[in-house]
Amino acid sequence: MEKILQEAILHGQKYTHNGNPASYIPELQKVNSSDLGVYIRTLDGKEYGVGSYQQKFTIQSISKVLVLTLALMDNGFDKVFGKVGVEATGDPFNSIVRLELKHLQKPLNPMINAGAIATTSLILGKGGNEQIERILDFAKLVSDNPHISINEDVYHSEVQTGDRNRSLAYFMKSTGVIEEDVESLIQVYFKQCSIEMNCQDLARIGTLYSNNGICLKTGKEIIPKSICRTVMAIMTTCGLYDASGEFAVNVGIPAKSGVGGGILAAVPNKIGIGVYGPALDDKGNSIGGIEILSYLSDVLDLSIF
Repeated sequence: MEKILQEAILHGQKYTHNGNPASYIPELQKVNSSDLGVYIRTLDGKEYGVGSYQQKFTIQSISKVLVLTLALMDNGFDKVFGKVGVEATGDPFNSIVRLELKHLQKPLNPMINAGAIATTSLILGKGGNEQIERILDFAKLVSDNPHISINEDVYHSEVQTGDRNRSLAYFMKSTGVIEEDVESLIQVYFKQCSIEMNCQDLARIGTLYSNNGICLKTGKEIIPKSICRTVMAIMTTCGLYDASGEFAVNVGIPAKSGVGGGILAAVPNKIGIGVYGPALDDKGNSIGGIEILSYLSDVLDLSIF
């Protein structure tokens, strides 16, 4: 397996020069754009890592997977999907177009920024501090890493530059999708995006989803099976922004990317994968990371289709 991962890294490195780190959050530019790492965990507990798999990065939109899961566990399917849809979009992840021009009463899906902000508003807690603590505690639980924390520098960078996300939240406030205080909510959203992990953490999360929410170490259910399946379905159709269809065709693995360079992947009943490569394409996805997953999908026959 390590040989296959080495080959996957070499394959991905051919493409990293075609991308750049995210520039609209200044702190995210302070990375080595040539970094590339991958980590795999199998359902029998075996783990393999190659490249920059220990490098920490903020999970950004990958947090949407965790928050959607927690929101469903807190509220149930009807309430969550009464606030946000499950349909794919061909628009950029931070677009406001569909909300306004299509006169939608709710965002199209929880993997775009508008839908993610609406989903964050559903996390139970007395105020923003309690909400982010619950999200952070859940991240520690599903990654089996009690040391997970928030990168304060990235968080403050997002606070200073996140006007588009504020606009999305205020627009949804005006239509009734958001009911709580926008500024408190948007701080929670910026903090969840600034949670820091590495490839190993992502792979362990992916394994939990691929194992229908059952912890490999204890055999206990952490996430209900029905929620795991729903979240992975949405990852498959919406997880790589407006490149999700192409990724489904070429790779065929439930996955979620983040502009920090990470990709979380979960192959049902097989393995979890964490990938890191901060050089992004024009849609906000890791160029090298996608190529690594494409290589692994072909070699290991991982496509669910």
